[in-house]
Amino acid sequence: MSGGEVAADRLRLLIERIERLEEEKKGLGDDIRDVYLEGKGTGFDPKMMRQIIRLRKMTPHDRREMEAILQTYLAALGME
Repeated sequence: MSGGEVAADRLRLLIERIERLEEEKKGLGDDIRDVYLEGKGTGFDPKMMRQIIRLRKMTPHDRREMEAILQTYLAALGME
């Protein structure tokens, strides 16, 4: 097997692996969507559920900072 054939085989394996992972990602996305729909069916707001997920990913410091800036902007617009 020549170096070119080895490189082509390696590339093919990498592409096939990416394709499998993309399929898994699509399946997971579908599963997540189903959970949001389940939440909506039981009376929860999916937009707020997504917001909570975003907030939970943040560090407490970053969340406090974001909330402080939001409060400042709301106050400046007379929305407080």
